[in-house]
Amino acid sequence: MEPSTNFGMPVTPTHLPSDTFDEQSQLGRLPNGVYVPMLAFFTPDDEVDIPATQRHTARLLAAGVSGLVVHGSNGEAVHMSRQERKSMIKAVADAVRHESDHAQMPIIAGCCAQSIRETVELCQESKEAGATHALVLPPGYYAGILNKDIIVDFFHSVASKSPIPLLVYNFPGAANGVDLDSDTILRIAAHPRVVGVKLTCGNTGKLARLVVDTPKVRNGKHDFFVAGGSADFVLQGLVVGAHGTISGFANLAPRACVRIGELFEQGKLAEARDLQHEVARGDWLAIRYGFVGVKAAMPYFHGQGELACVEPRLPFKSLAQDGDAVKEIQQGMAGVLEIEQRLVAEAIA
Repeated sequence: MEPSTNFGMPVTPTHLPSDTFDEQSQLGRLPNGVYVPMLAFFTPDDEVDIPATQRHTARLLAAGVSGLVVHGSNGEAVHMSRQERKSMIKAVADAVRHESDHAQMPIIAGCCAQSIRETVELCQESKEAGATHALVLPPGYYAGILNKDIIVDFFHSVASKSPIPLLVYNFPGAANGVDLDSDTILRIAAHPRVVGVKLTCGNTGKLARLVVDTPKVRNGKHDFFVAGGSADFVLQGLVVGAHGTISGFANLAPRACVRIGELFEQGKLAEARDLQHEVARGDWLAIRYGFVGVKAAMPYFHGQGELACVEPRLPFKSLAQDGDAVKEIQQGMAGVLEIEQRLVAEAIA
Protein backbone atom coordinates (compact mmCIF):
# COMPACT_ATOMS: atom_id res chain seq x y z
CA MET A 1 0.00 0.00 0.00
CA GLU A 2 1.12 3.56 -0.72
CA PRO A 3 1.48 5.95 2.22
CA SER A 4 -1.69 7.90 2.95
CA THR A 5 -1.33 11.53 1.94
CA ASN A 6 -3.56 14.48 1.22
CA PHE A 7 -2.92 16.03 -2.20
CA GLY A 8 -2.98 19.58 -0.92
CA MET A 9 -1.20 19.10 2.39
CA PRO A 10 1.26 16.39 3.51
CA VAL A 11 -0.18 14.54 6.48
CA THR A 12 2.91 12.61 7.51
CA PRO A 13 6.03 14.78 7.46
CA THR A 14 8.87 12.56 6.31
CA HIS A 15 11.43 15.20 5.34
CA LEU A 16 13.35 17.32 7.78
CA PRO A 17 15.50 20.34 7.04
CA SER A 18 18.73 19.10 5.49
CA ASP A 19 20.84 19.85 8.56
CA THR A 20 18.76 17.39 10.61
CA PHE A 21 18.41 14.69 7.96
CA ASP A 22 18.80 11.07 8.87
CA GLU A 23 18.87 8.14 6.47
CA GLN A 24 15.24 7.21 7.04
CA SER A 25 13.91 10.71 6.39
CA GLN A 26 16.06 11.09 3.28
CA LEU A 27 14.58 8.06 1.61
CA GLY A 28 10.91 8.31 2.56
CA ARG A 29 8.60 9.21 -0.34
CA LEU A 30 7.93 12.86 -0.96
CA PRO A 31 4.42 13.96 0.08
CA ASN A 32 1.74 14.09 -2.60
CA GLY A 33 0.75 17.47 -3.96
CA VAL A 34 1.79 20.59 -5.82
CA TYR A 35 5.46 21.57 -5.94
CA VAL A 36 6.35 25.01 -7.24
CA PRO A 37 9.49 25.66 -9.32
CA MET A 38 10.01 29.17 -8.05
CA LEU A 39 10.84 32.21 -10.13
CA ALA A 40 14.07 34.09 -9.45
CA PHE A 41 13.76 37.77 -8.56
CA PHE A 42 16.36 40.49 -9.02
CA THR A 43 16.74 44.01 -7.66
CA PRO A 44 17.14 47.06 -9.93
CA ASP A 45 20.88 46.67 -9.27
CA ASP A 46 20.73 43.12 -10.70
CA GLU A 47 21.28 41.39 -7.36
CA VAL A 48 19.22 38.45 -6.11
CA ASP A 49 16.18 39.99 -4.40
CA ILE A 50 16.04 38.17 -1.06
CA PRO A 51 12.96 40.01 0.33
CA ALA A 52 10.95 39.29 -2.83
CA THR A 53 12.07 35.66 -2.74
CA GLN A 54 11.00 35.22 0.87
CA ARG A 55 7.75 37.09 0.33
CA HIS A 56 6.89 34.74 -2.55
CA THR A 57 7.90 31.74 -0.45
CA ALA A 58 5.45 32.77 2.28
CA ARG A 59 2.72 33.28 -0.32
CA LEU A 60 3.18 29.76 -1.68
CA LEU A 61 3.27 28.19 1.77
CA ALA A 62 -0.02 29.92 2.63
CA ALA A 63 -1.56 28.46 -0.55
CA GLY A 64 -1.05 24.89 0.69
CA VAL A 65 1.65 23.63 -1.66
CA SER A 66 3.55 20.51 -0.64
CA GLY A 67 7.06 21.53 -1.66
CA LEU A 68 9.25 24.15 -3.30
CA VAL A 69 11.76 23.85 -6.12
CA VAL A 70 14.59 26.35 -6.41
CA HIS A 71 16.58 26.67 -9.65
CA GLY A 72 14.18 24.77 -11.88
CA SER A 73 13.77 25.90 -15.48
CA ASN A 74 11.61 28.84 -14.32
CA GLY A 75 14.29 29.90 -11.86
CA GLU A 76 17.02 31.25 -14.16
CA ALA A 77 19.74 29.23 -12.47
CA VAL A 78 21.76 29.38 -15.69
CA HIS A 79 21.86 33.15 -15.20
CA MET A 80 23.31 32.93 -11.69
CA SER A 81 26.68 32.35 -10.13
CA ARG A 82 27.03 29.44 -7.74
CA GLN A 83 27.17 31.83 -4.81
CA GLU A 84 23.93 33.46 -5.94
CA ARG A 85 22.31 30.05 -6.25
CA LYS A 86 23.29 29.22 -2.68
CA SER A 87 21.98 32.55 -1.40
CA MET A 88 18.58 31.96 -2.99
CA ILE A 89 18.27 28.42 -1.59
CA LYS A 90 19.21 29.75 1.85
CA ALA A 91 16.61 32.52 1.58
CA VAL A 92 13.88 30.02 0.75
CA ALA A 93 15.01 27.58 3.46
CA ASP A 94 15.08 30.35 6.08
CA ALA A 95 11.58 31.45 5.12
CA VAL A 96 10.26 27.89 5.29
CA ARG A 97 11.78 27.27 8.70
CA HIS A 98 10.36 30.54 9.97
CA GLU A 99 6.89 29.07 9.38
CA SER A 100 6.65 26.39 12.06
CA ASP A 101 3.75 24.65 10.28
CA HIS A 102 5.94 24.13 7.22
CA ALA A 103 9.36 23.56 8.77
CA GLN A 104 9.57 20.03 7.38
CA MET A 105 8.61 20.94 3.82
CA PRO A 106 10.82 19.53 1.04
CA ILE A 107 13.06 22.06 -0.68
CA ILE A 108 14.29 20.69 -3.99
CA ALA A 109 17.23 22.40 -5.69
CA GLY A 110 18.07 22.20 -9.36
CA CYS A 111 21.59 20.75 -9.55
CA CYS A 112 22.26 20.47 -13.24
CA ALA A 113 25.73 20.19 -14.75
CA GLN A 114 27.34 18.14 -17.49
CA SER A 115 29.83 16.18 -15.40
CA ILE A 116 29.30 13.89 -12.45
CA ARG A 117 31.86 15.87 -10.46
CA GLU A 118 30.23 19.28 -10.84
CA THR A 119 26.72 17.89 -10.35
CA VAL A 120 27.80 16.37 -7.03
CA GLU A 121 29.42 19.67 -6.03
CA LEU A 122 26.14 21.46 -6.72
CA CYS A 123 24.29 18.89 -4.62
CA GLN A 124 26.71 19.45 -1.75
CA GLU A 125 26.40 23.23 -1.96
CA SER A 126 22.61 22.96 -2.14
CA LYS A 127 22.50 20.82 0.99
CA GLU A 128 24.71 23.31 2.82
CA ALA A 129 22.28 26.09 1.84
CA GLY A 130 19.24 24.17 3.09
CA ALA A 131 17.95 21.99 0.26
CA THR A 132 16.61 18.53 1.08
CA HIS A 133 16.64 17.07 -2.45
CA ALA A 134 18.26 17.69 -5.83
CA LEU A 135 16.56 17.85 -9.24
CA VAL A 136 18.94 16.69 -11.96
CA LEU A 137 18.76 16.82 -15.76
CA PRO A 138 20.54 14.26 -17.93
CA PRO A 139 23.84 15.64 -19.27
CA GLY A 140 22.69 16.49 -22.79
CA TYR A 141 25.46 18.74 -24.12
CA TYR A 142 27.06 15.85 -26.03
CA ALA A 143 23.72 14.31 -26.92
CA GLY A 144 25.03 12.97 -30.22
CA ILE A 145 27.33 10.47 -28.50
CA LEU A 146 25.28 9.94 -25.36
CA ASN A 147 23.77 6.49 -24.83
CA LYS A 148 21.41 5.06 -22.23
CA ASP A 149 24.15 3.27 -20.29
CA ILE A 150 26.05 6.54 -19.84
CA ILE A 151 22.88 8.27 -18.68
CA VAL A 152 22.05 5.55 -16.14
CA ASP A 153 25.61 5.56 -14.82
CA PHE A 154 25.53 9.36 -14.56
CA PHE A 155 22.47 9.32 -12.31
CA HIS A 156 23.62 6.34 -10.24
CA SER A 157 27.05 7.85 -9.68
CA VAL A 158 25.61 11.22 -8.65
CA ALA A 159 23.07 9.54 -6.38
CA SER A 160 25.79 7.51 -4.64
CA LYS A 161 27.96 10.58 -4.01
CA SER A 162 25.34 13.25 -3.33
CA PRO A 163 24.53 14.10 0.30
CA ILE A 164 20.86 14.56 -0.65
CA PRO A 165 18.57 12.26 -2.68
CA LEU A 166 17.80 12.96 -6.32
CA LEU A 167 14.81 13.45 -8.58
CA VAL A 168 15.25 12.86 -12.30
CA TYR A 169 14.29 15.87 -14.40
CA ASN A 170 13.06 14.80 -17.83
CA PHE A 171 12.78 17.99 -19.87
CA PRO A 172 14.06 17.49 -23.43
CA GLY A 173 13.91 21.22 -24.17
CA ALA A 174 16.47 21.90 -21.42
CA ALA A 175 18.68 18.89 -22.16
CA ASN A 176 19.50 19.31 -25.84
CA GLY A 177 16.60 17.08 -26.87
CA VAL A 178 17.43 14.15 -24.59
CA ASP A 179 14.10 12.52 -23.72
CA LEU A 180 14.36 9.64 -21.26
CA ASP A 181 11.97 6.78 -21.98
CA SER A 182 10.24 4.85 -19.21
CA ASP A 183 12.62 1.89 -19.48
CA THR A 184 15.63 4.14 -18.89
CA ILE A 185 13.97 5.95 -15.99
CA LEU A 186 13.12 2.59 -14.42
CA ARG A 187 16.77 1.58 -14.63
CA ILE A 188 17.73 4.85 -12.94
CA ALA A 189 14.97 4.41 -10.32
CA ALA A 190 16.51 1.12 -9.19
CA HIS A 191 19.00 3.20 -7.17
CA PRO A 192 17.53 3.75 -3.68
CA ARG A 193 18.72 7.36 -3.49
CA VAL A 194 16.90 8.34 -6.68
CA VAL A 195 13.49 9.06 -5.20
CA GLY A 196 11.38 10.65 -7.91
CA VAL A 197 10.93 12.07 -11.39
CA LYS A 198 9.54 15.24 -12.94
CA LEU A 199 8.10 14.62 -16.40
CA THR A 200 8.05 17.92 -18.25
CA CYS A 201 7.97 15.90 -21.45
CA GLY A 202 4.18 15.76 -20.90
CA ASN A 203 3.92 12.06 -21.72
CA THR A 204 1.15 10.68 -19.51
CA GLY A 205 1.65 7.17 -20.89
CA LYS A 206 5.22 7.28 -19.61
CA LEU A 207 3.92 8.62 -16.30
CA ALA A 208 1.44 5.74 -15.99
CA ARG A 209 4.11 3.13 -16.69
CA LEU A 210 6.41 4.61 -14.06
CA VAL A 211 3.67 4.67 -11.42
CA VAL A 212 2.89 0.99 -11.89
CA ASP A 213 6.41 -0.31 -12.54
CA THR A 214 8.72 1.55 -10.15
CA PRO A 215 7.79 -0.67 -7.17
CA LYS A 216 9.06 -3.63 -9.19
CA VAL A 217 12.57 -2.13 -9.27
CA ARG A 218 12.44 -0.88 -5.66
CA ASN A 219 11.84 -4.13 -3.79
CA GLY A 220 8.08 -3.66 -3.84
CA LYS A 221 8.20 -0.26 -2.15
CA HIS A 222 5.88 2.56 -3.24
CA ASP A 223 8.49 5.17 -2.34
CA PHE A 224 9.16 6.76 -5.73
CA PHE A 225 7.51 10.14 -6.42
CA VAL A 226 6.12 10.50 -9.95
CA ALA A 227 5.03 13.98 -11.01
CA GLY A 228 3.99 15.74 -14.17
CA GLY A 229 5.93 18.86 -15.03
CA SER A 230 3.24 21.23 -16.20
CA ALA A 231 -0.06 22.55 -14.86
CA ASP A 232 -1.90 21.75 -18.08
CA PHE A 233 -2.08 18.04 -17.21
CA VAL A 234 -2.44 17.91 -13.43
CA LEU A 235 -5.74 16.03 -13.56
CA GLN A 236 -4.68 13.76 -16.42
CA GLY A 237 -1.67 12.71 -14.38
CA LEU A 238 -3.72 12.05 -11.26
CA VAL A 239 -6.11 9.83 -13.20
CA VAL A 240 -3.27 7.45 -14.05
CA GLY A 241 -1.71 7.57 -10.57
CA ALA A 242 0.63 10.59 -10.42
CA HIS A 243 1.59 11.67 -6.92
CA GLY A 244 1.54 15.34 -7.80
CA THR A 245 2.79 18.02 -10.12
CA ILE A 246 5.82 20.31 -10.32
CA SER A 247 4.35 23.22 -12.22
CA GLY A 248 5.68 26.68 -12.97
CA PHE A 249 2.17 28.08 -13.37
CA ALA A 250 1.71 27.48 -9.63
CA ASN A 251 3.85 30.60 -9.10
CA LEU A 252 0.73 32.47 -10.22
CA ALA A 253 -2.19 30.22 -9.28
CA PRO A 254 -1.01 27.83 -6.57
CA ARG A 255 -4.44 27.44 -4.96
CA ALA A 256 -6.10 26.55 -8.24
CA CYS A 257 -3.47 23.86 -8.88
CA VAL A 258 -3.90 22.47 -5.35
CA ARG A 259 -7.68 22.54 -5.75
CA ILE A 260 -7.58 20.28 -8.81
CA GLY A 261 -6.02 17.56 -6.67
CA GLU A 262 -8.45 18.10 -3.83
CA LEU A 263 -11.44 17.82 -6.15
CA PHE A 264 -10.00 14.65 -7.67
CA GLU A 265 -9.55 13.08 -4.25
CA GLN A 266 -13.11 13.99 -3.34
CA GLY A 267 -14.42 12.28 -6.46
CA LYS A 268 -15.70 15.56 -7.92
CA LEU A 269 -14.40 14.83 -11.38
CA ALA A 270 -16.65 17.21 -13.30
CA GLU A 271 -15.52 20.13 -11.13
CA ALA A 272 -11.90 19.03 -11.35
CA ARG A 273 -12.19 18.82 -15.13
CA ASP A 274 -13.69 22.30 -15.41
CA LEU A 275 -10.92 23.73 -13.26
CA GLN A 276 -8.26 21.85 -15.23
CA HIS A 277 -9.65 23.36 -18.45
CA GLU A 278 -9.22 26.87 -17.05
CA VAL A 279 -5.76 26.17 -15.64
CA ALA A 280 -4.65 24.65 -18.95
CA ARG A 281 -5.88 27.71 -20.82
CA GLY A 282 -3.83 29.98 -18.58
CA ASP A 283 -0.81 27.69 -18.52
CA TRP A 284 -0.62 27.76 -22.31
CA LEU A 285 0.33 31.44 -22.14
CA ALA A 286 2.97 30.61 -19.53
CA ILE A 287 4.33 27.87 -21.79
CA ARG A 288 4.37 30.09 -24.87
CA TYR A 289 6.06 33.06 -23.21
CA GLY A 290 8.21 31.07 -20.78
CA PHE A 291 9.49 32.40 -17.47
CA VAL A 292 9.43 35.95 -18.86
CA GLY A 293 5.67 35.63 -19.35
CA VAL A 294 5.16 34.14 -15.89
CA LYS A 295 7.09 37.05 -14.41
CA ALA A 296 5.01 39.52 -16.44
CA ALA A 297 1.87 38.10 -14.81
CA MET A 298 3.15 38.47 -11.22
CA PRO A 299 1.60 41.96 -10.66
CA TYR A 300 -1.62 40.77 -12.31
CA PHE A 301 -2.00 37.89 -9.85
CA HIS A 302 -0.25 39.19 -6.75
CA GLY A 303 -0.65 42.96 -6.90
CA GLN A 304 1.23 45.97 -8.21
CA GLY A 305 3.64 45.68 -5.30
CA GLU A 306 5.25 42.86 -7.27
CA LEU A 307 5.91 45.00 -10.34
CA ALA A 308 9.66 44.85 -9.72
CA CYS A 309 9.47 41.06 -9.95
CA VAL A 310 8.84 41.14 -13.70
CA GLU A 311 12.49 41.80 -14.57
CA PRO A 312 14.52 38.83 -15.87
CA ARG A 313 18.29 38.85 -16.01
CA LEU A 314 19.92 39.93 -19.27
CA PRO A 315 20.02 39.00 -22.09
CA PHE A 316 16.25 38.59 -21.58
CA LYS A 317 14.08 41.64 -21.14
CA SER A 318 10.72 42.08 -19.46
CA LEU A 319 7.55 42.29 -21.50
CA ALA A 320 6.12 45.79 -21.71
CA GLN A 321 3.22 46.01 -19.26
CA ASP A 322 1.17 47.96 -21.83
CA GLY A 323 2.23 45.75 -24.74
CA ASP A 324 0.26 43.24 -26.77
CA ALA A 325 1.97 40.22 -25.18
CA VAL A 326 0.98 41.22 -21.63
CA LYS A 327 -2.55 42.02 -22.80
CA GLU A 328 -2.79 38.54 -24.32
CA ILE A 329 -1.46 36.98 -21.10
CA GLN A 330 -3.96 38.90 -18.99
CA GLN A 331 -6.87 37.97 -21.23
CA GLY A 332 -5.87 34.31 -21.44
CA MET A 333 -5.36 34.06 -17.67
CA ALA A 334 -8.41 36.07 -16.63
CA GLY A 335 -10.51 32.99 -15.86
CA VAL A 336 -7.96 31.32 -13.62
CA LEU A 337 -7.18 34.64 -11.92
CA GLU A 338 -10.84 34.95 -10.93
CA ILE A 339 -10.76 31.41 -9.53
CA GLU A 340 -7.53 32.06 -7.65
CA GLN A 341 -8.92 35.22 -6.10
CA ARG A 342 -12.05 33.36 -5.01
CA LEU A 343 -9.97 30.62 -3.39
CA VAL A 344 -7.90 33.23 -1.54
CA ALA A 345 -11.08 34.90 -0.29
CA GLU A 346 -12.48 31.56 0.87
CA ALA A 347 -9.26 30.82 2.78
CA ILE A 348 -9.39 34.18 4.53
CA ALA A 349 -13.11 33.95 5.42
